[in-house]
Parts: sequence; structure tokens; C-alpha cells
Amino acid sequence: MAWYSGATKRELQPESDSQPAIRPTQLIFHSIAAPWTNQRMYEYWRDSTNLDSHFGCQYDGGLMQFIGTETRADANASANRRADGTGAVSCESASNLEHTDPWTDAQIASLIRLGVWLHERHGLPLRICRTWDDPGYGYHRMFPEWSLGGTACPGDARVKQFREVLFPGIVAAIEGGGIPTSHEENDMPSAIDLWSYRNEAMSDRDVYQVVMDTDATVQQLADAVAALAAEVKQLRAGGAK
Repeated sequence: MAWYSGATKRELQPESDSQPAIRPTQLIFHSIAAPWTNQRMYEYWRDSTNLDSHFGCQYDGGLMQFIGTETRADANASANRRADGTGAVSCESASNLEHTDPWTDAQIASLIRLGVWLHERHGLPLRICRTWDDPGYGYHRMFPEWSLGGTACPGDARVKQFREVLFPGIVAAIEGGGIPTSHEENDMPSAIDLWSYRNEAMSDRDVYQVVMDTDATVQQLADAVAALAAEVKQLRAGGAK
């Protein structure tokens, strides 16, 4: 298996050892529809789902690798591993809850570096995939075979960036144009700082988890109110007879 030195290694087990080998021929970019850190992505793959991805990219551009690129990861449906043993490398990235925001400059720079490494390490051709099994680079919603029943991931803003900035940046970097760097940091808290904030004196949940739990509770209450309203309506109808 192959591990990218530009990413923090956080090996996902037992998937990393138990899933079959692939010969990587594609890199598919995703948005995870959550403003998560890479550590939070790792915990999600480990604890909450049987899906997984090779890489995660948080808002500040930090990369984490969960599975070696010559092992299957389950984020791309039919492209995970094809009958001939080829498969896609997947990279999730932090986004807003509707995955409609653009990649940050730092994310773009990191994803370009990752794309360059995959070309150099695995020989991915410098082209956008023409079909679902064509070697090259793409984004999750590009072909229906890459998802189960279709997906809106990533949103329009990131699709535009992929075609106008990200993929051209990979090509330019390989051909000697250099890899862009992110803007200098400032003192303002980033989205990742805000969503990851946790007041341990009050709760062990971060802001994102509190919001999601609150949304689930509100939905449960709404369902309960709707059920009570239906019962009242039935009682009134019975009393009118």
C-alpha cells in the first residue's frame, strides 16, 4: 500500500488490512457536507458507517490519509474496485452542511499537491475522466456510477473550481508552473475553529454535534406534535357524529 508523505497517517482498521487491493487509476474529489476536521472524519469512518475514504482535507488545507492508495476505499460506488482490479482514490473535504461553499485557498493548494503526487506515484494521466471508468481526475457527481442513485456532491462552486482552478493547477504544477500557496493566516477564527469549538465544562460535544443533535430533537418534537394533531382531529371527527 502507498502512503502520501504530505498527509498525516491515521490508518483505519480493520478496513486497511481487510479490503482488497486496487491499481489506482482515478482521483475523485468529494465534499463531506460537514465542517469537520480530519480527526472528526476519521472518527466518523471508524465509528458510524461502513463507508470510508482514502483522504480527508479540512478547511485549513491539512490532509489526513486513512487507507493506503493501493487498497480499496468505499466512497465511489462502482469505481471503488472494478472487475479488472483498477479503482479510484477518494478524497473527502470539509464543507458547509449543504456542500455549497467553495474550497478554501488552502484546500485548493493541498488538493493540487495530492493530485500531483498521484500522477507521480501511480501514473494517473493528466486529463479529466471522460467516462466513469476512464483513468484521470474527477468529482463525485460527475458520473452516476460513482454514487448510489446519484449525488449533488460537490456543489456547483466546487465543480467550477475543479474545472477552472484545481485540475488546471495540477497540470500546471507538473509542467513546471509551481503549486499555489494559501493566503497568510489572520487572527480571525476560521470556520473549522467555530464548528469544532467544545466547552468541556458543559458538554463533550463540539458545536457541530450540538447543532445536529438539536436538529434531530426538533424533528422528533415536530413529528410528535403532528401525531397529536392527527389524534385530536380524529377525536373531533368522532364527537361530531
